[in-house]
Amino acid sequence: MTPLSANLLKDETSPYLLQHKDNPVHWMAWGDAAFARAKAEDKPVILSIGYAACHWCHVMAHESFEDDETAQLMNAHFVAIKVDREERPDVDRLYMQALHSLGEQGGWPLTMFLTPDGHPFWGGTYFPKESLYGRPSFRYVLKELTRIWRDERDKVETNATAILSALNREPARPTDEAHLSLELAQDAAQVFLRAIDFEHGGLKGAPKFPQASLFSFLWTMAEHSRDPRLADAVTTTLTHICQGGIYDHLGGGFARYSVDPLWLVPHFEKMLYDNAQLVSLMARVASRTGNPLFRVRIEETIGFVLREMTTPIGAFAASYDADSEGEEGKFYVWSADEIARLLPEKDYTLFARTYDVTSSGNWEGHIILNRLSSLALLDPDNENKLAASRDLLFAQRKNRIPPGYDDKVLADWNGLMISALADAALLLARPDWAQTARAAFAAIIAHHWRDGRLHHSWRDGRLRYDATAEGYAHLITAALALGAITPGGDHLATAEKFCAAMIAHHWDAKRGAFAFASNEAGLIHRGIQGHDDATPNANGVMLRNLTGLHHLTGNPDYLDKAQAIHRAFAAEAISNPFGYASLIEAFTVLADPVQIVMSGKAGDPFADPRFRRLVSAAGTNAIIQWVDDPETLPATHPARHKSSGSETRAYLCRGQVCAAPAETVEQVEEALALLGVH
Repeated sequence: MTPLSANLLKDETSPYLLQHKDNPVHWMAWGDAAFARAKAEDKPVILSIGYAACHWCHVMAHESFEDDETAQLMNAHFVAIKVDREERPDVDRLYMQALHSLGEQGGWPLTMFLTPDGHPFWGGTYFPKESLYGRPSFRYVLKELTRIWRDERDKVETNATAILSALNREPARPTDEAHLSLELAQDAAQVFLRAIDFEHGGLKGAPKFPQASLFSFLWTMAEHSRDPRLADAVTTTLTHICQGGIYDHLGGGFARYSVDPLWLVPHFEKMLYDNAQLVSLMARVASRTGNPLFRVRIEETIGFVLREMTTPIGAFAASYDADSEGEEGKFYVWSADEIARLLPEKDYTLFARTYDVTSSGNWEGHIILNRLSSLALLDPDNENKLAASRDLLFAQRKNRIPPGYDDKVLADWNGLMISALADAALLLARPDWAQTARAAFAAIIAHHWRDGRLHHSWRDGRLRYDATAEGYAHLITAALALGAITPGGDHLATAEKFCAAMIAHHWDAKRGAFAFASNEAGLIHRGIQGHDDATPNANGVMLRNLTGLHHLTGNPDYLDKAQAIHRAFAAEAISNPFGYASLIEAFTVLADPVQIVMSGKAGDPFADPRFRRLVSAAGTNAIIQWVDDPETLPATHPARHKSSGSETRAYLCRGQVCAAPAETVEQVEEALALLGVH
């Protein structure tokens, strides 16, 4: 085989890989060809994993991958593989787990060194061009690992064997089988409370991430227990996120995290999954509390997604970069002089006072717009004035060079966004959002479902890779959420179709859980995990989905698999609740299911006052279905024989107990009181 003498990324679909197509590094995409070359040339592999919106990925690219001297070292002594973590989350998760086994902190860019068999033997994250931040220079790392590969191959093999052993090690299981309970869920919520920053919201310390799974769980437990501190933890966090610099006050949408404890200075990249999860959570809280701030931020964030992240096929793009013109945040920050030139003096005074505009700035001499010093909304007249000022600044900002845009359509993140739209439509009675969600879901089916199987990424007319477990899980959730607001729709059948494919390709009968990658992924280890990352874990999501499918269809196999997931991860969730918030929250639905059944041929989820009252009390954790006649319900459903006929009635059930069919709002109130649903 002749030595590689070219960069081979030009034909890839990933915007991140295409960012590197002109590097002097002879990059290859992940695949058999790269590892075959490494074996033939007896070279170690450099695996570099990042994503298009990643600031430090850009820094390392400019410093090292665009540098001829560094590229020569890489080309001469290594086979270089570049991976988009969003396009190949299975590859990313495996090698991030390998890095953690070395005792290293994770992050991106992820830089791992592998044997030609794909076995990791050393790694890190960002390496500077010159020694800096206590890190060795990347060129020093390359030279030293070249020497070790040549002269001390036994050290490589020892490290690789140890790391692979750590990857294959099964989590310790207790002798006595562990079980979650509603009491343990409440205990976990109290553990979380001790870590909450009640002054600024979020978890104590910095950086601060939205942690939507954790706060969704706290909100569920607040609804179960009526503990005001649980509710306060969530509302305080959402208020500061909504008014902080992590929120784009001109264009809408949330950045990925804040580098400080105040939510002031964001890492400016915007990810679809963060905005989706925050919309879902805010909709739940806004529906319960009536807080107008959350309603405004929901509308603005959905507006941002529909305006700037909707692709031509009708589904949603992945992200916006943190950088523009080579600088982090340049697109979003201001100076006082810029703002003063744009706004009339009378409006500038109000705007500056409200949005922390000063001549010295609040971040590296620049201004990040925020409302942290005045968290409450002002009176309608002043809010209208602020809106007019924001419109002027937003129009001016459009003239700037925008951040990079990653328009990959990912199945898993689209599932989250479609669910968010459906949840917001359900709770806030917005049929327009419901229709948008249905259209996006139809687009995903049209483009990502092929030959009885879901696929992960679509871009530029090309479909890539099998779907992850998360892709199936989040789209099943989306299907069920759409079923709750679409009388007469076929979303339940679609959810079952997706579930059957997921079980066929991802279910592990021995361990009773879903694996992250399918068998065809070609990885050295096929991990099964239950802990959340930036998005909820597939097993936690599927515990909730399978519970819902069981009650909607009566199929006992769904319940068996839900119980198997519970058994697989209960011990880990009890010992480390911070990593398992979505799974513990899903368990509360398994243990205490609340069902809403609407019967009759003329159901309207946005206008029926009985349904609106039931939803306001039960929220999105309720299992909701619309039927023409309750006699068509599964034979085991507790509402099956409560009545018959096509008259419009509302049924509320908790566990195996149902209240009497309700024909009026007053009867709905009686049912809620009887079953203790508040």
